[in-house]
Amino acid sequence: MNAQTSISPAALRFAVPASRWDDAHAATLAASELLLYRSNLLGSDLTVTNFGGGNTSAKLMESDPLTGDSVEVLWVKGSGGDIGSMALDGFATLYQSKLLGLAAHYGGPEDDDKMVSYLPHCTFNLNARAASIDTPLHSLLPFAHVDHVHPDAIIALAASSGGEAATREIWGGKIGWLPWKRPGYTLGVLLRDYVAANPQVEGVMLAGHGIICWADSAKACYEHTVQLIADAATYLNARLADKPAFGGQMVGQNPDRAAIAADLMPRLRGLMNGGRPKLGHWSDDAEALEFAGSADFERLAALGTSCPDHFLRTKIAPFPLDPARLQDDAYLEEQIAAYRALYAAYYDRCKRANSPAMRDANPVVVLVPGVGRITFAGDKTTARLAGEFYGNAINVMRGAEAIGDYIALDEQEAFDIEYWLLEEAKLQRMPAPKPMVGRIALVTGGAGGIGAATAARLLREGACVMLADRDAAAVEEVRAGFAKQFGRDVVRAVTCDVTDEPQVQAAFAACAREFGGLDILVANAGIASSAPIEQTTVELWDRNFDVLAQGYFLTSKHAWGLLKRMKAQGGSSVVFIGSKNAVAAASGASAYASAKAAANHLARCLALEGAPDGIRVNIVNPDAVIKGSRIWDGDWRKERAANNKIDPGEELEAHYRNRSMLKRDVLPEDIAEAAYWLASDLSSKSTGNMINVDAGNAQAFTR
Repeated sequence: MNAQTSISPAALRFAVPASRWDDAHAATLAASELLLYRSNLLGSDLTVTNFGGGNTSAKLMESDPLTGDSVEVLWVKGSGGDIGSMALDGFATLYQSKLLGLAAHYGGPEDDDKMVSYLPHCTFNLNARAASIDTPLHSLLPFAHVDHVHPDAIIALAASSGGEAATREIWGGKIGWLPWKRPGYTLGVLLRDYVAANPQVEGVMLAGHGIICWADSAKACYEHTVQLIADAATYLNARLADKPAFGGQMVGQNPDRAAIAADLMPRLRGLMNGGRPKLGHWSDDAEALEFAGSADFERLAALGTSCPDHFLRTKIAPFPLDPARLQDDAYLEEQIAAYRALYAAYYDRCKRANSPAMRDANPVVVLVPGVGRITFAGDKTTARLAGEFYGNAINVMRGAEAIGDYIALDEQEAFDIEYWLLEEAKLQRMPAPKPMVGRIALVTGGAGGIGAATAARLLREGACVMLADRDAAAVEEVRAGFAKQFGRDVVRAVTCDVTDEPQVQAAFAACAREFGGLDILVANAGIASSAPIEQTTVELWDRNFDVLAQGYFLTSKHAWGLLKRMKAQGGSSVVFIGSKNAVAAASGASAYASAKAAANHLARCLALEGAPDGIRVNIVNPDAVIKGSRIWDGDWRKERAANNKIDPGEELEAHYRNRSMLKRDVLPEDIAEAAYWLASDLSSKSTGNMINVDAGNAQAFTR
C-alpha cells in the first residue's frame, strides 16, 4: 500500500471571489439585518473566509432602554460562532461611548487581559452575548462598517517575508501594514493610531493574522472586502503561474488511499491515550495531497501554522508519517510517543509561572504522502474543522512561498495564545460533554424499528453512528432525518446485507474511514418467519440462520479487530438484539427461535473471548415489539396471528400485551434504552449477560 511516484502538476490556484450582494433583498432589511446579511454572505463563502473566521461590525443608532435617548451602539460578532451561519443573537451589542471611554483604563500591553474584563460593563440592552477579544479592532476605528476576515489569499501575504512589498505592489499604498501583534486591546490601539497617521488607507494588513477594512455602508463594506481578497488571489495566482507548488511533487496519489485510511485510522486512534477517545476525519482533497506529497513537505510542516485561527485548531505542528511504514504498529507507537514528547518539550520551553496545566499532547493533524490528511479531536465536528483549517494553512504556505519565505507563528506567541488564561477560562466554562461523545457505534438493521431507535438513543448521548441496512433507500432516509436532528457530522449510512461478507467488511471499513474506528457494535439486523415444522423448508431454515446466526457471526468477526484497538481507551462493547424466543420455546417458529438461540450462545462465547481485550458482549431479549417494528409490518404479523388464531390487527397487539406479566406494550425505544445501558460505561462491569425487555414473561426467565 505504499504511495507511488508521480510527475509534478502545476500548483493549485486560489479561488477568486465575486460579489453576491442582492440589492433587491437588501432593500427589505433593517440596519441590523443588513449587518447580518453582510456577515452571512462573507462567512458562507469559503473563498472569503474560513469557518468561524473573522468578525464584522456596524455602529448603529439605537434607543437607550433606560433613557429613551438615541445612542450609538456597536453591533459586533460575539465570542465564538460563525459569521456564515449566525443569527442576530450572535452579535454582541455595546455602548460605543463606553467602549471609547475604556482608553482611560489602558496603561500598555500588560493590560490586555484587564481590558477584556471591562467589556461586559459596556453591554447595551442586557445582551447576554459575550464580546469578542477583537472588539477593540472595531470600536477604536471611526468607521460605520468594519470587516475583519482571514481568507487564505490574504493570510498568504500576511505570512510571507515578501508580504509587505506585495501589499504595496497590489494596492499602491491604499492598504497599510502592521507587524504581528497578538489579538487584543493593544492591537486595537496600534491599529487606531496607524489609521489616524495614514488617513489615505482603506484597510490594513495585520501580519500573520488577516485584513481589516471599512466603508460607509453595509454594501460598500462587503464589496470592498470581497474585492481586496480577489486582488490578493489574482496576484498570487499570477506568481504561481504554471509552476509546481512546494518544490514539486515527489509522491503521487495512491489509488488505494481510501483503504489505507480505513486501516490506519483505528490503529492511530487506539494509540492516542489520555482523556476521552478521539474521533477521526480523513480527507484526500487536492490541497492535502499536493502538500504531503511535495519536496518541501517536511520543512514546511515542521514550521507549523501562521494565523492564530489555524493554530488553535491544529496544534503547534502536524504529525507526518512515512507511507512505507504504515503497517508497522511499533513504528506508529514510537512516532506518537515522540510527538507527545515534542509537545511536552514545547510546553516546558514556553510555559509561564501561571500557565494552565499541559493539555492533551496527542497530534491533531496527521499527514501521509499519497494518502492525505487525517485529523483527530474529541468530537467529529471539531475533527472535520481541524482538517479544513489545516487545508487553509496549506493554501497560505503555497501563496507565501510564491512571493517569499513562509513565516510561521513564533513558538512563544503560539504558546501564549494556546494557553492564554482567558482562553482557559472559556474552556472551563464549557458544559461537560455528553457521556457518549468520542464513541463510535455501528448499528445493523438501522433503517427502522429497534435499530433506528437504538441509533437515536446513542446519538442523543453524543455518539457517532454508522447505520447499516440492506435497504439502501430506507437507511438513507433515516440518516437524513438524524442528520437534521443531531447534525450532519455524527451520522453516516451504508448499504449492508449482513449475510454478504464483502458487504460486511466494507461497512466496517466505511465506519473506520468516516469516524476513525469502532467502540460499539449493535447487532440487530433480523428477519422473522413462522411456520409449523412440517411446513418449514430448508430454504426458510437456512434463511433464518443466515441472517440471525451467521449475520451476527460475520458482523462480530469483522468488528473484532476494530474493537480490540480500544482496550487502552477503556474497552468496547457488543450488544446483540436477541429475542424472548431464544430462551423460551415458541410453537410454529422453530427456525426463528433456533437461530436466535444460536446467536445468543454466540454472544456468550464472544464474551469469554473478548474479555482479555476489553470487549464486553451482552444481549437484549425483546418480546412482541409490534408498534414501530419493520419486522411486524410484514408476513410475521399475519403468521403469528394465524398461529394464535386471532385477528392480525388490534387483537394481535392486545394478545401480546395481555400475555405479559405487566400488561404493557414493548416499544422499540424500550429495547434501545437497554441496548444503550449495555453499550455505555454504566454497565462497564457487565459481560455475558442477558436483559429481557418483554414486560414480564415467566417462561423467559433466565436460568
